[in-house]
Amino acid sequence: MDFNDEKDYIMRIIKGMVRVLFSLMLGKQYRFVELPEENKYEISGKALEEFKKMVDEGFINEAENILLENIDYNQKEEVLAAILFYQYIGEKDSDFLTEHNYSKEEALDGIKRLAEQQGYGHICSLLMDT
Repeated sequence: MDFNDEKDYIMRIIKGMVRVLFSLMLGKQYRFVELPEENKYEISGKALEEFKKMVDEGFINEAENILLENIDYNQKEEVLAAILFYQYIGEKDSDFLTEHNYSKEEALDGIKRLAEQQGYGHICSLLMDT
């Protein structure tokens, strides 16, 4: 497996985890989040779009720190917003991420931490083994 194949593999795992976690947490089959619906997600009153804008501007670690400092793990919608945040990062080009001191692996780790926090860590393990 070459470097690009490995990155695509990580992105497939990220997308698979997002799909499974959304399905489990929402109690219905997840296909994808449509943009208008995605806009409703917030973390402690800060819109997901604000976090995405920080990522686009290269402030990935800063956005992640703010997100993790403010998230209420008892609020399902906030956890779902955080999952979408990591998916968004994972969709970024590897060169962009490297330039801004981040990686797809870190995005995957973020999703795994959120899943573990919600009691779904075993699901991540199963998805990683496939």
